[in-house]
Amino acid sequence: MPFGKESYKSPETLGFLNSQQALADFAVLIRSLKQNLSSEGSPVVVFGGSYGGMLAAWFRLKYPHVAIGALASSAPILQFDDITPWSSFYDAVSQDFKDASLNCYEVIKGSWAELEAMSAKEGGLAEVSRTFRTCKDIKSVYSAQDWLWSAFVYTAMVNYPTKANFMMPLPAYPVEEMCKIIDRFPHGATNVSRAFAAASLYYNYSGTEKCFDLENATDAHGLHGWDWQACTEMVMPLTCSNESMFPPSPFEYKEFSDQCMRKYGVMPRPHWITTEFGGSRIEQVLKRSASNIIFSNGMQDPWSRGSVLKNISASIVALVTKKGAHHVDFRFATKEDPDWLIEQRRQEVEIIQKWIQDYNADLKQ
Repeated sequence: MPFGKESYKSPETLGFLNSQQALADFAVLIRSLKQNLSSEGSPVVVFGGSYGGMLAAWFRLKYPHVAIGALASSAPILQFDDITPWSSFYDAVSQDFKDASLNCYEVIKGSWAELEAMSAKEGGLAEVSRTFRTCKDIKSVYSAQDWLWSAFVYTAMVNYPTKANFMMPLPAYPVEEMCKIIDRFPHGATNVSRAFAAASLYYNYSGTEKCFDLENATDAHGLHGWDWQACTEMVMPLTCSNESMFPPSPFEYKEFSDQCMRKYGVMPRPHWITTEFGGSRIEQVLKRSASNIIFSNGMQDPWSRGSVLKNISASIVALVTKKGAHHVDFRFATKEDPDWLIEQRRQEVEIIQKWIQDYNADLKQ
């Protein structure tokens, strides 16, 4: 953080939090390291997952003289403008739950209206607070809605084949585990109580939480930095269709930009990313202008829908796994890793080794 604790204080200091600055910082760092380590001729490959995956792909496009290749895992570089259908993200989250159990999907889909009806009654918010075992009574039903929403979205993202603690400590295939919780409820239980029990797996798998703080939760993962980027350059329009298990919702640019103005005093630049890095007609553009990028994606990950899922050329390759989740290839290896994940990583290593061999062969010429 360039201004220490003051870095998040104002648009003037936050202005340095943008993708072009990040790429330039990496370029300066890599050149400096190579100088200091007397390794000017060493090849460099960049790796990134999620936003970092986007940076890795863009770094290879912008600084081909600094990095010989990039592994971009779960990198939604096509989630801008209207390149990818706006509803694809939440449709994919919903599909994960539907694949685990149709009943589970329908219970979650039915819980939102039920939650709203519960809160609208006299003493409704107190009842919602009791149902959600909140530490303090909540002031708005949207706090409960957001709490459920986040649990289901993040669990779909990190639906890993082995137990992990990336966002929260979770068991292997946590979407299936959530759906088992919902499906085990006796007939006649409310949708809201089932949805709460399922979401509790995300927030309390360890079983140590006595109550839940829905309105003053800490930002353990520093996600408020992403809020700034979404309000400036990372404008990814996401909507919920009727097929989704979430309440249908549109993307209203004016409403979004008004929120950003109120929160940060800035207006979003909705088309800047595609102006700076491209995205439209990605196959034709990259086939002629780029090389040595691996786009790896797992179809359990809702962000995969905004990434590159087909090979573009012999050296711009898409590795897609049916059961993979958010940059699962970057998780550390475990004895429980399934064969498809071991094979995906083997392919990645093989491709990168070839880049390095080609680079070294060119040096000798």
